[in-house]
Order: sequence, then C-alpha cells, then structure tokens
Amino acid sequence: MYVSPQVDNGYDIADYYQIDPMFGTIKDFDMLLEEAHSRGLKIVMDLVVNHTSDQHEWFQQSRLSTDNKYRDYYIWKKGKNNQEPTNWESIFSGSAWEYDELTDMYYLHLYSSKQPDLNWDNVDMRNDIYKMMKFWLDKGIDGFRMDVINKISKAEYVDVLPQTSHYMRCSKYTSNGPRIHEFLQEMNKKVISQYDAMTVGEITACSIEQAIQYTSDYTHELNMLFQFEHNDVDSGQYGKWTPIPLDLVKLKRITEKWQIGLMHEGWNSLFWDNHDQPRIVSRFGNTSTPQYWKDSAKMLAATLHMMKGTPYIYQGEELGMTNYPFQDLEDCVDVEVFNNYKMLVLEKKVLTHEQMMKGICYSSRDNARTPMQWDNSIYAGFSKTTPWMNVNPNYHDINALSQMNNNDSIYSFYQKLIQLRHEYDVIVYGDFELLEKEYPHLFIYRRYDDKNEILVISNFTNQELIYEFNYENYEILLSNDKPVISKTFCIKAYGTYILKRKS
Repeated sequence: MYVSPQVDNGYDIADYYQIDPMFGTIKDFDMLLEEAHSRGLKIVMDLVVNHTSDQHEWFQQSRLSTDNKYRDYYIWKKGKNNQEPTNWESIFSGSAWEYDELTDMYYLHLYSSKQPDLNWDNVDMRNDIYKMMKFWLDKGIDGFRMDVINKISKAEYVDVLPQTSHYMRCSKYTSNGPRIHEFLQEMNKKVISQYDAMTVGEITACSIEQAIQYTSDYTHELNMLFQFEHNDVDSGQYGKWTPIPLDLVKLKRITEKWQIGLMHEGWNSLFWDNHDQPRIVSRFGNTSTPQYWKDSAKMLAATLHMMKGTPYIYQGEELGMTNYPFQDLEDCVDVEVFNNYKMLVLEKKVLTHEQMMKGICYSSRDNARTPMQWDNSIYAGFSKTTPWMNVNPNYHDINALSQMNNNDSIYSFYQKLIQLRHEYDVIVYGDFELLEKEYPHLFIYRRYDDKNEILVISNFTNQELIYEFNYENYEILLSNDKPVISKTFCIKAYGTYILKRKS
C-alpha cells in the first residue's frame, strides 16, 4: 500500500513512508490502526526491502554517477564480454541484469527490471531501512511480513551452470546468502527486539536446517517463516505454467518433512493460499459441482488447520473463492504473466497460446487478486465503481453475506476449526505423525501429547473410500459428513473427519 508505480502490484515501492494516494492517506492508515486495535485486531505490514522501485529517490540518485552517495545502495556491475555480468535469470523471466547507459553498467533485479535489488552490504542503506521500520512500529503496527527476506544477502557473482529447465533460479547465489543471518540478527537487535512485534519471513529455497536457524528462539531472527516446497508439487516442465496432476503421496512427504523437522525447534506457517498462489479449491479441490466445491474446500481447510504451526487464511479462502476463468491475456494484470508469455510463447515457442492460457487459468497469481466477494450486489460489494481487476463472475453464488449466518457454510467451518485450535492444546503444541504414507488417496495424520490424540482423515478424491480401523475408540469433533461410526467407515468424496480419542 506504499507509494508505487504499480509495476508489480505495489511490490515496487517508490516511497516507504507514504501511502499510495489510490488507497488513501497516512491519516486514513492511522484511523485504520486505531479502529483495528480497539477491536482487538492487530495489523502486520509488508516489509519489502530486497528491492525498491526504480522510481525510488535512492535509485534515481544511484544511477546518476558512480561516485554518488546512493550508488552503493544498489548492486551495480560492469558487463562481461559485452554481455551481462552473469547469466542469472530473473524470477519474472529474462536476464536479472539491466543495462543503464548513463554509467555504462548493469544493475541487478531478481524480479522486474523496474525493481532494482538493494545492496545490503552497505551499512548506510541498512540503517535507513531500520529507520523506516521504526517509523511504522512507532505508529503502533504489530509486526512485519518480510517479502523474499532471505534474498537480501547474495553470494559470489558467477555464472550458473546450464540447467534442463528454462528456469535459471540461481538460488545458490541469491538465497540464504553468507551474511543473511548476520543481517537478520542485526535487524532484530536494532529494531524488532525493541517492540512487541511479530515477524514472518517469506523464505524461498530453504532447508529444514536453515528454517531452524531462521526461527529458533536462540537465534533471535524471525518468529516464523513461509516456505514454498509444497507449492511446487504440481509444477511441470515449465514450472507452474505447465501444471501436472497432484501427487498426494509427494505432498504428504513434503508436509511430513516440515512438520517433523520443526516439531520441537523453530515454527511452521500453515497456508494453502496467498497473494502469489492460485486458489486452493481450484487447485487441489474440485469445483465441478456445488457439492464437491463445498466439501473439498472444507476438506482442504481441515487438513491444514489441524497441523502444527500458525495457520494463515487468505482473503476469500474462508468462502471457497475460486480461480478466475481467464479467457484472454487482456484479462490479466500480473507482470509475471506477461513476461512469461513473451518468453515461452512468443520467443522460445515452447508453448502455444492455448497451453499458456490453460496454465494461467490454473496457476496465475492474478487468480488470488480478484476483488473480495462480499455480497451479490454490483462488483460483489467490493466497490461502487469498476475495480482494478474483473470480479469473478461466480460472486452471485460465492460471497460472504450468503455464508455468514449459514451453519453449513465453508465460512462457518473455518470458524469451527479456529475454535478447535483454541479448545485443544494438543492441536497447537502436540506432536505430529503421518499415517498411511504411501496411500495415494487419503491424507491421514495424528496429533498427540500425554493427554490427548487427534486423528485427521481427508479424502482427496471424488470417490467413496473405505478405511478400516477401530473407530469405536474415537468421537468426531468436526466433519463435512455425517458418518456412522462402525468397523467399516465409508469416507465420502472429499470427506474430512477430525476425530478425538476417547478418554
């Protein structure tokens, strides 16, 4: 919501201290903060400090000359053999280096060319960032979600070996770099530790050992992190643009890895959806019929929310909002879509227009960015004028107003899941054990401590399944079904069952 040219939906920040006029003013923000706190709500802001907009005053100064005070706030390199300094590829496709004629040098941008990377090796730049963070914390915000924070430390600037995939992510050199923990500990010491503030880091290309380093109490870096290994489970030859069917066994293995890995040290963030991911019910669920849509949305919610970690609910997920039915490229907004369309369809010609549109409909970030569906009035109650993106045409059927007082709604199911987490400490603090690891259709696990055991059974298919075990020792806490407990338990299509062992 900061001032931005909006090349990347506001993640290209031109002024860290001001609200973009299209959203309002600083006074509006102050009122939001006051009203939220009066209701017992907390406000966590995005912290985007791996890069700025190329319109930021720091960068405008930086590109003027090699001896400018702000030159070293960014990463500038001479070309090599009349080419880029390295063969690193931008996450949004194309080279990660942009040539600037003014000083005959290249600057690094891991994302859009309009998003130059900051140079965290510069202590003056870091102190300016810390000053900005204190500005918002002094206003009373309650923490930061730190955008791609593990990319702020780069390693050596050398070429990446050719890869079979077209993606040259070069994460070996751009993620979890040699000074990352030093920078985060310094940030914690100089800023975060001085406030009652929560931090969650967006951490890509991360191992269990690294996650523990980031989130353990003794390291004084972050409270928790978002990792994305489970988000790549359905990516094909050209990444998310060529999706493949869900391999549930693979998803379970990844889940188990992170649940067990951070079970006693560090902390997990639990999420299906966010602003960079397509809608989960369209991805791992089933929207072909109203009943499958509702049941699979509840099933996915229960499967996630009974795990160990802090659950995150993205706007509209609690309503079962779905992907947008994109028909034309013109319906899209995301710079990532246009860059990859240009590369994969127009330049490399490895995908047809139809194949790319299929990938966009399944995986595009725009799927998560359509207006929130509040009611069935014009523009879904989001706006009285034409919003910045098209409203999903299914808003007449899927909206908050229609679900809020409906005990059988997806919204109501989410409320019950949250209530269970408050009622049973075992869900928050208990250990995790994955069951039936190689079963390709059911996701089954248990949470347990010295006093209680919770069993979660979820059917990821549109088929009724039989799963036999001794149900007589369990009672149902929550389900999207009304099963009869017996020695043979018929699990309905997209059925989910949260069971508690009887005392």
